Formats: sequence, C-alpha cells, structure tokens
Amino acid sequence: MRAAVIRAFNEDLSLETVADPACPDTGVVLKVSACGVCRSDHHGWSGEHPRVKPGAILGHEYCGEVVEAGRLASYKVGDKLIAPFILACGRCQACKMGVSQTCPDQVAPGFTCQGAYAEYVAVPFDHNLVRLPDSLSPRLAAGLGCRVTTSWHALTDRAALRPGEWLAVHGTGGIGLAAVVLGKALGARVIAVDIVAEKLELALKLGAEAAVNASEVNAAEAIREITGGGAQVSMEALGVTATANASIECLGQLGRHIQVGMPVGKTARMELNMNAVYMKNLALFGSRGMPSWKYPSLLELIERGEVDLSPMVSREIGLSGASAELKAMNGPTPPGTAVITDFLN
Repeated sequence: MRAAVIRAFNEDLSLETVADPACPDTGVVLKVSACGVCRSDHHGWSGEHPRVKPGAILGHEYCGEVVEAGRLASYKVGDKLIAPFILACGRCQACKMGVSQTCPDQVAPGFTCQGAYAEYVAVPFDHNLVRLPDSLSPRLAAGLGCRVTTSWHALTDRAALRPGEWLAVHGTGGIGLAAVVLGKALGARVIAVDIVAEKLELALKLGAEAAVNASEVNAAEAIREITGGGAQVSMEALGVTATANASIECLGQLGRHIQVGMPVGKTARMELNMNAVYMKNLALFGSRGMPSWKYPSLLELIERGEVDLSPMVSREIGLSGASAELKAMNGPTPPGTAVITDFLN
C-alpha cells in the first residue's frame, strides 16, 4: 500500500510502498476514505511525542470501508465506519465505568501503532467504531474521530456547558473551530481567541459572538471586559503555556477551564497561575477524546442539521500534501483544516 512514513523528525514524510497491515482478530482493516491532518500529528512529526519513532505512520482522524474482518470482529466487509482515535479494550474498569477514553490498555493509531496516512489501516478493538451515516461525507466524518468528538465531550461532559454561558475558545484550529460551532449549538455565547485575523473572521462566521486577537491585546483582560467579569467556561486548544494561562485568567468566579490542547514534550510541564485558580475558586478539567457510546448524541445533532461542520474543512489534499500541512504548524496556520482524500498522490 501507499503510505507517508516518518523517516526523520521535522523532515518531509517519505512516500513509500509498504506492506498492507495485518488484520487483528478483534478488529478490521479499513480502506481509508479520508484522514484529517491534526495538530496532534505535529507532535509526532516533530519528535515531541514519546511514542512516535522513525518508521511510524501518522494519522488518527480517519474513516473508511472494511476490506477485511478478524474472526472476533463486530463488523463485516463493506461496512463504512468512523473511528475514534482512542480504541479502548472494552474489558478494564475504565471501560466498564463508561470512561473508555481513559482506558489504560488503549490503542491509538498514529501514536502507539501505525496510523491512517496510508491506503489501509488496521483497527483493533473494533467495538469502538461507529457506522458512517449516509448523510455524512468522508471528508467531514474524518474530523469526527478527534477534533469534533473531543470538543463535544469536553463541552458537554467535562465542563457541562449550559445555555447562556460565556465560552472562551483559545486557539481556532480544528478542535477550537469545532468548539465554536458546538458551543453555539449548545446555546453558549462564544468568544474566539487567536493571533491570525483570518481565523478569527472564520470563527465569527461560524457562530462566535466576539473575537479577540491575542497578538494585539491581553486576551484575558479583553474577555473579562466583554463578559462583564469573566467567562464561565474556557477551553485551551493549543497545549502551550501562554494560552493555558490566558484561559485560566479570563474566567470569572467559579469558572471552569478545560485543557484540551495536548501538553507534550517541552510543554508537558507548565507554570500556571494557581493564584487565579485559588482566588476565584476555579475548576480545572483535563479532556482527551470521547467514549464511543457518546457518538449517537453528536451524530443526531449533525443529521438534524443543527450544526454544519462543512466550513471547517478548507483543504482536501493528497498524501504528498501532508508534509506541508505539518510544517505550517510550526507557526500560525491558515484558517480551516486539511483532510487527505487522495492516498495515491
């Protein structure tokens, strides 16, 4: 099969013909229809993610069609499926408690095994997979495996966002844009924060009530002024110290900070304004992924037309275009997200 392989960190991915993946007993092999290029992939490509080594194939936001099914598989050849990026074992205490996104025995394609920057991907523990609705195109479904599901779970479960509350979103990449769209759908008043004017313009078009350019003003101060005292919920969607502190400091009394951006490598440990946490009685939530049982609530919202995710995808690219997208993440990125839909070029 054709695949984009890491041979050296921070260098162009190597387009190679490699062996097709073996089918796991507990899962399937998918012919990949689409795979998103996510900022989390950048951590692997740059060498910051401890589990990603040279020879790895990235790609954790994918959907596709079953071409081979294992003897214990839940699905059959021909089924079209969406894959969450966390594949939980289904047997451990975390899985039995319904918090499979914290499963200690999880598999994460693109990080702990080969991912979907390739024609085919092996998916163990296929009880995590969800059928792709006919009304949802693969280019949009690819983002459901990470950016959209992650935002949905963070807002509805971890932060318990309520209608009428102010939601600040720091970073308007894939997860941040999804939070803008979903926050609006949940009845929140959304403030988008970024340093790229074009990305803020897109966030306003997608439902943000206000936009703050953090390169021009103190973001936390601006949000406190807009909201008349501070946001009730704030999401950090980059995984860096400056935006994590801005997210904490923009909150009002009893506010809730959600850490969704991945702190890894040099940002795995941060210096945070704990005095603000203490003085304002803030709650800090970590949020990564979403348990697969929550998919129906999100898919029903999409199928009813209550959210439109199509403006989030601004670029369809070939496999050869993934390197340029990853390099762009070394600095401010353009608006919207990129999805690989051509795996031969």
